[in-house]
Amino acid sequence: MGFRRCAVDKMVDRSFWSGRRVLVTGHTGFKGSWLCSWLLQMGAEVFGYALAPEGDPTLFEVLGLEHQLDHELNDIRDQTALDRRFAACQPELVFHLAAQPLVRRSYREPDLTFETNIMGSLRVMEAARRCESTRGIVYVTSDKCYANQEWSHGYRENDRMGGHDPYSASKGAAELLLDAYRSSFFVPKGRIRAASVRAGNVIGGGDWAEDRIVPDCIRALSTGQSIEVRNPIARRPWQHVLEPLGGYLHIAERLLGEDGAAYAEGWNFGPELGSNRPVGELVDAMIAAWGSGSRTSPPQTGAVHEATLLHLNCDKAGHRLGWFPALDFNTTIEWTARWFQTWAHGGDLKSLTAEQIQTYQALYQRKA
Repeated sequence: MGFRRCAVDKMVDRSFWSGRRVLVTGHTGFKGSWLCSWLLQMGAEVFGYALAPEGDPTLFEVLGLEHQLDHELNDIRDQTALDRRFAACQPELVFHLAAQPLVRRSYREPDLTFETNIMGSLRVMEAARRCESTRGIVYVTSDKCYANQEWSHGYRENDRMGGHDPYSASKGAAELLLDAYRSSFFVPKGRIRAASVRAGNVIGGGDWAEDRIVPDCIRALSTGQSIEVRNPIARRPWQHVLEPLGGYLHIAERLLGEDGAAYAEGWNFGPELGSNRPVGELVDAMIAAWGSGSRTSPPQTGAVHEATLLHLNCDKAGHRLGWFPALDFNTTIEWTARWFQTWAHGGDLKSLTAEQIQTYQALYQRKA
């Protein structure tokens, strides 16, 4: 994949975000917490709507975000509560991140996965339609929304939606839902412009979710245990969490511009091809960055289907937005390990998170 690095004035436009009213669904999650931190740093007025953060610890609590933004703990499947929240916040922009995000959990709880990822998204679209202040929606799905053929080349935005497992199918269906709303309600000259965004396998500090390889690494490394790797040969497009979030911010700024309707489409945000690595290689890199550790691959009995090969073609974002991934694989691992080691030693994670956001923006500008 080759990215055309167009000249851009700045990574994101701080003046655009200063004082802007933004609602983030799923703000208590891993990506949501990083996004809220970035928005707050730029002076946005941030509102949140999500379930309570799961796990102990959680990034949302570690960063003290409950004291920095106006948020409500509730379910996106509750239309009445969601309508009330939109009416109270009067957001101009909405980042819809709330979801059941785990493949293996989707096998255990398919009803919850489809209800949250499809009907929950429908509720958000309806709440936005009823809220006169809302002008733009950044609708987050997944690279797994594509019907995965295990191709060696990356999926483009116009490839077929689909999914082998309940999670992937729910994300493909969520894309079809948004497309129907764009055609039926969010017309090109209408009030609301909505873009869907699809990212690769996102990693970074503060992710403690179940059944994800980096959290599994950290749990093992921090307790001196060996890391169990289910499928070491599976390849994934690893990227630091700030990479796609920067893309989401790019899109949001353009949706509210004079030609915003031209950006109300699907967009891929993935890493350079060099970051498309086997799981085993990622684990080895985490061990090296941590300074100690080991891994094992015990036999899997009754294992559910998981994709072996999947990555995105992001030429569209490069050509039309001037967006490109700024962090290579090694830097992504180094930043992630440093964050978790700071956590393990009781360091200042709020300051480190802010520092990584600032450093990322500066690095992006130097490469532009």
